[in-house]
Amino acid sequence: MARTAPGWGSLIVLALTGVALLSVAAAFANVGRRFDQDGGPVVYARAAFGDFSAFLVGWIAYVSAIASTTATTSGLTAAVAPSLGLGAGWPTRVAAVALVTTLALVCAAGLKLSARVWTTLTILKLVPLLALAVAFAAAGFRVVTAPGPATTMSLSWFRAGLLATFAFQGFEIAPLIAGQVRASAQAIPVALYGSLALVSGFYVVLQAACVASLPGLASSAAPLADAAGVLGGPALRSLLALGTSVSALGISFGMVAMTPRYLAALAAGGRALPFSFERMSDKAVPLRALFLTWLLVCALLSAGGSLSEFFALSGMTVLMQYGVTALALVFLARHRRHGFEARDAWPAVPALLVTLALVSGAEARELKVAGGAIAFGLLLRHFGRERGVVMQG
Repeated sequence: MARTAPGWGSLIVLALTGVALLSVAAAFANVGRRFDQDGGPVVYARAAFGDFSAFLVGWIAYVSAIASTTATTSGLTAAVAPSLGLGAGWPTRVAAVALVTTLALVCAAGLKLSARVWTTLTILKLVPLLALAVAFAAAGFRVVTAPGPATTMSLSWFRAGLLATFAFQGFEIAPLIAGQVRASAQAIPVALYGSLALVSGFYVVLQAACVASLPGLASSAAPLADAAGVLGGPALRSLLALGTSVSALGISFGMVAMTPRYLAALAAGGRALPFSFERMSDKAVPLRALFLTWLLVCALLSAGGSLSEFFALSGMTVLMQYGVTALALVFLARHRRHGFEARDAWPAVPALLVTLALVSGAEARELKVAGGAIAFGLLLRHFGRERGVVMQG
């Protein structure tokens, strides 16, 4: 962001993206309050457009989430490996597999336990970030070192907005477990609006601290820790460095907990996938989907190599979910299905405009990766259907 929108431009982009995504949250809230079952965008696409569209949305989300889980877990393990005396290569890969196995076992123990662990990790990672915000406030929110001047707004700001979207994404996960939530019609909108609003405000403060403290922000490998060093000295810098590792652990755990639910929602459609991946345990966990997710992540971790292309897919995936959810809202409201009225569609237009604007910041490489993942999913779905026909015959 600092490279594409230098100086205070990155802060402006972050703030504008947070405000713009409120329309997306409104679209999710309007459609989410009508469905009290797991799946989120997969369920909405199925209700509006049928199984084919639902499969596309769920499949690309599932593949991207697996890749992001792998990359986050691998990056975290590589970062802490030297302090554990582990060398590069197989020792680090084995440690990464052990980590994701531990996270999967915790998730398998039940949704309630997963929620408690996830909440604990969230609190632990927020403490260092809050400390940085407090240090910035104690400095009077003033510029510690003069940053470079902001460039005028250009098309590169849409690229910065796409990067900001990666940071904001996560609020749309709330409807994924709507079927496990008490009074989901009230709870889901609160979770959507509340999480996005709180995170937006928090991110703006943190970005301001980094811009104000680091004139070379674009070249910093650890901007939060470097900003903490300027504002609070070595002790605060060490705290933020530790906090980033805890944050990565929290992201990895959240992905291990939520990714199988995309697969479970796909299988609930009844035709696309075999093996009853939608089956839930008595503790509200899709164990078969969790097992396959664990297996695929472990395979990718063992293979090693760079997973940067899969990171690029994450932003495109979440934008696809935003766009399909907005379109589903328009369709359901227009045809007055599931209790919708025409007036319920009001957030869809701004949500679609925001989505298209952010997609314009994608590079050709990222579009190709997304297209390749979709093509592979369609091939798998076609093969699964044909195999089902042969087995029945």
